[in-house]
Amino acid sequence: MLDQIFGENQFQNEVIWKRTHAHGNIGRRFGVVNDSIFFYTKSDDYAWNQEYLAFEEDYVNRRFNYRDPDGRRWQSVTLRNPGKRPNLHYPYTANNAVTYLPHPNGWSCDLERMKKYDREGRLHFPSKAEGQLRLKMYLDESSGPKLQNICGRYSSDQQSGCRSTWYPTQKPLPLLERIIKASSNENDIVLDAFCGCGTALVAAQKLKRQWIGIDISPTSCRVMAKRLKKDCGLKEDEKLWAIGRGFVVRDLPKTEEELRKYPPFEFENWAVVALGGIPNKAQVGDFGIDGRIYPVAAMPAQRARETGEMEFMDVWYPVQVKQRDKVGRPEYRRF
Repeated sequence: MLDQIFGENQFQNEVIWKRTHAHGNIGRRFGVVNDSIFFYTKSDDYAWNQEYLAFEEDYVNRRFNYRDPDGRRWQSVTLRNPGKRPNLHYPYTANNAVTYLPHPNGWSCDLERMKKYDREGRLHFPSKAEGQLRLKMYLDESSGPKLQNICGRYSSDQQSGCRSTWYPTQKPLPLLERIIKASSNENDIVLDAFCGCGTALVAAQKLKRQWIGIDISPTSCRVMAKRLKKDCGLKEDEKLWAIGRGFVVRDLPKTEEELRKYPPFEFENWAVVALGGIPNKAQVGDFGIDGRIYPVAAMPAQRARETGEMEFMDVWYPVQVKQRDKVGRPEYRRF
């Protein structure tokens, strides 16, 4: 489908995101612990901001094993030309008046750049007369390794936002920030046409992008609005939206007739969220409990002040939703 929409030549990458450490798959096969992210572009002219990773400590200690008197770390890299170029095959007389013969293939830079390196103190002079002149590469000027197409699992702290909305397919915020940062610039418009709980919208807002989110579920739209208020400090206000300081939610069902058209499970979710509760993930075998409402006193942050513990919220009120005109005594009794 993506090949049909964008063109089969517009596929750029498959990105692998490791979302968990282990998974107990049913059947005789390997456990699936990853999601695949397909990177397409509309044309060959697209935004791309190269991202880099930090060097690992072991790599730094192993490779950047020299220090200047001021403490700057550096590694010694070759000035050898990877291919033979006669115009770069010259002896070089350094400021220390010692002449260094070039490598058999010549230098990797011309004479003017070699002099510039020498003036800036970036040349590494060999300790032996037959040694080769080399270049200092400083750690604080190194970008680090380029971001690759395999993305490791995020830490518990980074993934905690996923659990905060109780949305089953939510992605970690750092993952969406990385995608949006790489493929757009400030004030660009980010569209998420299946935005769920709005992680991409929060990432776009924090990165100073404009954004549009679409979802078929009115429950998702309300969860999204709540999250934008909490995580981004935005207000749901038409006037503020017009000047770029708020947001609006459009096209939610407003009448009883519209609500009656929703599937039962979607209506259950909508009703629970409308009451300020959390929908039950289990839709079958839930003993008739469609959601839970937690009193403020049951929140871990509140309880911790009195007990010193950060336990999970175990005080809650059950919610049951019936999509019918009348509910009688038998329903009350069973509930």
